[in-house]
Amino acid sequence: MTPPSGMNDQPIALEAADKGNRAAILELELLPEQQEFVASNAESLAEARHDDEAIARAIVAAGRVVGFLMYSAPEDDDEAIIYRLMIDRREQGKGLGRAAVAKALEEIAQLSRIHRVSICYEPENEAARRLYAGFGFVEQGLDEDDEMIAVLELGG
Repeated sequence: MTPPSGMNDQPIALEAADKGNRAAILELELLPEQQEFVASNAESLAEARHDDEAIARAIVAAGRVVGFLMYSAPEDDDEAIIYRLMIDRREQGKGLGRAAVAKALEEIAQLSRIHRVSICYEPENEAARRLYAGFGFVEQGLDEDDEMIAVLELGG
């Protein structure tokens, strides 16, 4: 999947979160007003170590870790769930979040069993709402944790 036309398409890569980039992932920071929207990267990395279905990725641009993304794509399901995405506060506003979502959707689409991708976010997080809507995610309503669920049906 590619970002909607006319969007800034930053060249980024998704790399497995591992010992080689763990310190860089832990150094990433959100803006103070964003911290309530996303679990810390330390919590996410700990979760990934104990959850066999968690797929943790460092978002890399120009050879530097600029963000973190985590999703799951269970073997026994046709749905993937992106449940962590953050871009370092110093790197925001450059199109890197959009590029990371596009790259994650490309990676997920390679799994032929996956037919839809869901994502959840705090309803007050307007930046997330706009970002995901730009890819065609459709809001489904609130989950049991009062987070908005949005779903994207993959073609084919």
